[in-house]
Amino acid sequence: MVAKLILRDKEYEVRPGMSLLDALKKSNIVPESVIAIRDGEMITDDEILRSGDVVKLVAVISGG
Repeated sequence: MVAKLILRDKEYEVRPGMSLLDALKKSNIVPESVIAIRDGEMITDDEILRSGDVVKLVAVISGG
């Protein structure tokens, strides 16, 4: 089984055992541009993804 990252309407499948940071980089997602939510709680870049995880990525919008 895989872990999934969901950003807007796109789904990225990554292998379990990777850190969130590595999974984001592998999926060509800029880590600083998103907040990761798993099971309703924010997770950090060093979190290890497990088989069956579904991580929702929320785009961070900044402006000046």
